[in-house]
Amino acid sequence: MSPLFSRVAHSPLAPWRAARSSLRFAVLAGLLLLTACGPSVNRYLLIEQSLAAGDAKQADAIVQQAEKSYGEKSRLLYGMDRGMTLQLAGDYQQSSAVLEQAEEEVERLYTRTVRSEAAAFLTNDNALFYEGDPYEHVMINVVKALNYAAQGQLQEALVEARRIDHRLNVLTDKAKDKASYREDGFARYLTGILYEATDDVNNAFIAYRKAYDAYEANRGWARTPVPTQLRADLLRTADALNLTNEFEEYRRLFPDTVWQASAAQRGLAQVVLISYNGRAPRKEDRFLDLPISLDALQLVLLNRGFSQSPRHQNRGVDSVLYGLNGRVVRVALPRLVTQKTQVPVEQLTLVGETGRQVRVSSELGQNISALADKSLSDRLPGITVKALARAAVKFALAEGATRGAQQAAGKDAAPWVGLIVSLLTKGWAVASEEADKRSWQTLPDEIHIARAWVDPGQYAASVQLVGRGNNPATESGRALTLAPGQTTVMIQRVIQ
Repeated sequence: MSPLFSRVAHSPLAPWRAARSSLRFAVLAGLLLLTACGPSVNRYLLIEQSLAAGDAKQADAIVQQAEKSYGEKSRLLYGMDRGMTLQLAGDYQQSSAVLEQAEEEVERLYTRTVRSEAAAFLTNDNALFYEGDPYEHVMINVVKALNYAAQGQLQEALVEARRIDHRLNVLTDKAKDKASYREDGFARYLTGILYEATDDVNNAFIAYRKAYDAYEANRGWARTPVPTQLRADLLRTADALNLTNEFEEYRRLFPDTVWQASAAQRGLAQVVLISYNGRAPRKEDRFLDLPISLDALQLVLLNRGFSQSPRHQNRGVDSVLYGLNGRVVRVALPRLVTQKTQVPVEQLTLVGETGRQVRVSSELGQNISALADKSLSDRLPGITVKALARAAVKFALAEGATRGAQQAAGKDAAPWVGLIVSLLTKGWAVASEEADKRSWQTLPDEIHIARAWVDPGQYAASVQLVGRGNNPATESGRALTLAPGQTTVMIQRVIQ
């Protein structure tokens, strides 16, 4: 013990001075904790409201203005959100530039710092840099590829297609569990479309085949059937490459699929509709309050019953109650909340100058909510083990601080000083426990795709939304000028 501390500890007034000082600090810390746990404006709600009103530029402005609130630890998340809203606002070039920086951030974050890990272990995982999920990394390249394709820059889009291929190959090599996310049917399908649009039929067939295999392999958890159009693509490209065995195999697998030979499509223009439907799933806290004594069990049951409410307004009260009791350990785990789209299908209609109409229906290409659910499910055992260890460490530190303060205060002041320090340290342990709820929420719930081949010329394009239990709603159309062999990509956002 240092001489200074020895003099303070043995002073007759030392316990009460220590108690008064601790009380001030406890009140200040409590106010800070209550402020931190208080409600805040949900930027994603504002973004969704802007998109629902058809104002994508306002949605992008909301993300841009919130850059500082994302913080240094969520720089990747900011880049992904901004890249998406810029795409929806039609600023494809800037969207690709921002997403390029996000992709560089992904590579940089493969190396974690010891300091961040230590801070996260004493508070929560929000102290760590957000690294994103593997499916989000792939989606960065998907969105960039769509940016270039929407601008007619197909060679640049193919660069992203090759990056997608590389990223998925790395995931496959690293994956120990064959049931984990390591392939992506939609990403592969998109690369096939891009290759075929540039007359690279060989690579298009390879990509279509990988897409089909991925859809089939992930069908159980991805909840996305093989698109009917993909089956036709496989038959068409296998036939064009004279792959007799593969063609006969696919014809056996898809006996009812209607398809058209490549020769019959030569000289036609193609319109590809990409529809982002609904809202990505969000995460909530699921609090597990673990009592380590009988009276603590009674307190937990009286306070929360069997509820796992994530409401922020309860956290300040909980930190005080559990801090005073001192025998409750809190563990926070993330829980996924899906927000399913109400638009299962779209109808793309192209009306030519002669009045001739071509109408095709969209199909589900990607179920983002299923990808998020799979990613969280795979990581949840590790998250749980880490959260339990963190809670045990925080409780042990708080218990040690409380007993140390009691011994330092002396016999008379020990109960009061112990109560104050317990309120401070164990209340902080409860209040600071929070799950990492970050995710790429500007993504949709589902991605739908439709493809139409038409004669070159002038067209009025419109998209009709077919909702569940509602009358069909029509999205505003656009004029298209299609040249022979041209592929035009249309991107739309539907919040319903």
